[in-house]
Amino acid sequence: MHLEPMGLALVLTAIDPAIGGVLVRGEKGTAKSTAVRGLAEVLPEVEVHEGDRFSADPRDPAATSPDGPFEARARVRRPARLVELPVGATEDRLLGSIQLEKALTSGAVEVEPGLLARAHRGVLYVDEVNLLHDHLVDLLLDAAATGSVSVERDGISLHHAARFVLIGTMNPEEGELRPQLLDRFGLTVEVAAPRDPALRVEVVRRRLAFDADPEAFVEQYAARQADLTRRIADARSRVGSVVVTDAALLKVAEVCAAFEVDGLRADIVTTRTAAAHAAWVGRERVTLADVRAAALLALPHRRRRNPFDAPGLDEDLLDRILGDEELPEPDPEPDPDPDPQPDPPGGGDDPQGEAPETDGPDSPSHEDQAAEPEPEDQPAPQARPAPSGSGGDQAAARAGAAYRPRLLTVDGLGEGTPGRRSRARGASGRRVGAGTGHGSLHLVETIRAAAERSARERSGTTGGRVRLRPTDLRTAVREGREANLLLFCVDASGSMAARRRMSQVKAAVLSLLTDAYRRRDKVAMVGFRGREAQLLLPPTGSVEVAAALLGDLPSGGRTPLAEGLLEADRVLRREHLRDPRLRPLLVLVTDGRATAGADAVERSRLAAAHLAARGTPAVVVDCEQGPMRLGLGRTLAGHLRAEHVPMEQVSADGLVDVVSSRSAGRSPGRVA
Repeated sequence: MHLEPMGLALVLTAIDPAIGGVLVRGEKGTAKSTAVRGLAEVLPEVEVHEGDRFSADPRDPAATSPDGPFEARARVRRPARLVELPVGATEDRLLGSIQLEKALTSGAVEVEPGLLARAHRGVLYVDEVNLLHDHLVDLLLDAAATGSVSVERDGISLHHAARFVLIGTMNPEEGELRPQLLDRFGLTVEVAAPRDPALRVEVVRRRLAFDADPEAFVEQYAARQADLTRRIADARSRVGSVVVTDAALLKVAEVCAAFEVDGLRADIVTTRTAAAHAAWVGRERVTLADVRAAALLALPHRRRRNPFDAPGLDEDLLDRILGDEELPEPDPEPDPDPDPQPDPPGGGDDPQGEAPETDGPDSPSHEDQAAEPEPEDQPAPQARPAPSGSGGDQAAARAGAAYRPRLLTVDGLGEGTPGRRSRARGASGRRVGAGTGHGSLHLVETIRAAAERSARERSGTTGGRVRLRPTDLRTAVREGREANLLLFCVDASGSMAARRRMSQVKAAVLSLLTDAYRRRDKVAMVGFRGREAQLLLPPTGSVEVAAALLGDLPSGGRTPLAEGLLEADRVLRREHLRDPRLRPLLVLVTDGRATAGADAVERSRLAAAHLAARGTPAVVVDCEQGPMRLGLGRTLAGHLRAEHVPMEQVSADGLVDVVSSRSAGRSPGRVA
C-alpha cells in the first residue's frame, strides 16, 4: 500500500506515538483536517476499565489511573478518541481542574480531567497550531515527549499518563512556529493541492459521491479501511522487535550531522521513525530505505538556520550520504557453548546464519509496500510586481546583514491577540486581579464575593451558609504580551535609488521582520514609486513572504508620496475593522519628496494630516542626503505628528533605535 508523505507520516506516528507527532503545513483547502480525522477512524480500538476517565491500559501492570483501583470493574472496548484542542483553550482546559460545583456545595476537591487526559491512547488534534499561544504549545509538546502530565496547583495533586498521537496543522500564510517549537514536533510534511487535473477531478467526484449517499460511500471503502487498521495494529505489535543495528545508528548520525541539525533529538526521532517504517513494510531490521524515509520526514524542519530558510531537504545530498551499499547484517550473537572443533570455512551448516535478504525495498514482493515519501517540490514565494515607474528603474539593492534588534514595543496596555511583544491584558499571563468579564474563573475572589454578599444579606446575624449566585462569579484578570502590526511604507522612487542607502534600509527592515517572526507579530508592506502605491504584502503573520518581497524590491521613477500615505491608511483601517484590538505602528522611510503630479506636495500634506488626525503612530526616517537639503522630511514629520530622524543619524542599527524609542515614548491612537 503506497502512501503519500502526509499519510505515511500519520501512520508512522500512530505506530509509535513516541516519535512525537506530526506537523502538517499547507495552504488552505488541502484536506489537512480531513486526513487527521480519517486517521482516528482507522486506529485500532482500545481496551479500558469501565468508568475510567483516564483510559489506563488494563493489560499494563504498571498503568495507573486517578480513578482506580479497578478490581471490581469490567473491561470494555471503545474506539480511539480524536480530541481537538481549540486555539482559544485555557491551561485549565488542557491540564484539568477541580469540579467547581462540588467544591462550592460540599467542599470536596474532585478533579475534572483535561483534554490531555481524554486524548490518552488516542489522537490529539490542534488545528492552526501556529496560532495557539506559546505556553499551551509548550505544555502539550512536553506531554507528548514525556507521555505523562503532572499538575500541582489549586489543591490538585495529579499525575496521569498522556500518550497520544499529536497532530498539528497550519497554514504558513497565517504565521510560522518558532524554531524551538518546530523542533518539538517529531515529523513534518508539506502538502499542496494536486496540479494534475485528473487527480483534482477524482477528489471532486469522491466528495460528490459522499454528499449524495454517505452510508454507501463509507461501505464502499470499509474493507480497505479495515485492512489499514489491521496493518497498523500488526506494525504496532512488531515495532518493539525491529532490530536497529549499530550500522543503522551510525548512518542516522551521519545524516543528521551532514544536515547540521541542532541537538540530538533529530537522531532519536529519525531512529524511531526508521524502525516504525520497517515495521510498517514488514521488515525485521532497519535498512537504508527506512533511514531515507525517516530522514525526509524528521529533518526538513530541523535544518532551518533562520526564520527565512525555505523548508525542505536536499535529496541528492541525502542519497550521497546514504550511499549505494546496503547496511551490513548484524553480527550473530556469540555462542555460549562454542564448538571446540568448528567446521572449516565453507563447510557445514551455520545454525545462526541468516537467510539472504528477500524483502528489501527493491524486492518485487514488496514493490507496493516500500512506501517511501516523495514530497512535491514547493514553489518559492512569488514576489508581487513592483509599481511601474516612469524610467530610472534599477535592479533591487541587496539588503545588508540582518542583526538582532532591540525590543520594539507599543506604549500602553493593549488587549490584542497573545504574542510576545507589547504589554496586554488577556486570557494568558500572570494574574493581576479579578473582574466580572470573560475569562477563566478566579475561585478565591468568587468565594469572597459570595461571602461578602451573604454577610450583607444576613444583616449582622452570625452563622449561616454561603450561597453562590451568578452575580458572584469573578474572572481572573491577567497581564501578558500581545502581538502588534508593523506596517512598513517604503519609498522606492528614483531619489531613493542609492544602493548603499537602500541596503541599509532593507537590512533594518529585515532585522525587524526577524524579530516580528519570533514575537508572532503581523507585518505588512507598502511600496510607492512611479505614479502609484501598491500593497506589496497584506497584513499577515508570514514574514517569510515579506522578506522575499523586500529583497526583490526595485527602485526608480517619480515619488507618489500621497498615494503611499493613503494606501497605508487604507491598510490600517481595513485591519482595524478585522481586529480592533490589534495595535499598529507605521514606519515610513522616505526623503519627503513628492513629485508625482502638479499638486503632489499639497496632496501629500493633506494625506499626512489625515493620518495624524486618526492618531496613527508613525516614525519618519528622512533619507535626504547631500549638502543642499530642502527639509521636506522634517516638514512631512510635522504634518504626521511623527518622530523625524535625519538619514545621517540613521544606520541600519539607528533605524531600529528610532522605532524603539518612538514606540515606547508615545501612546498610539486608535485607527477608526
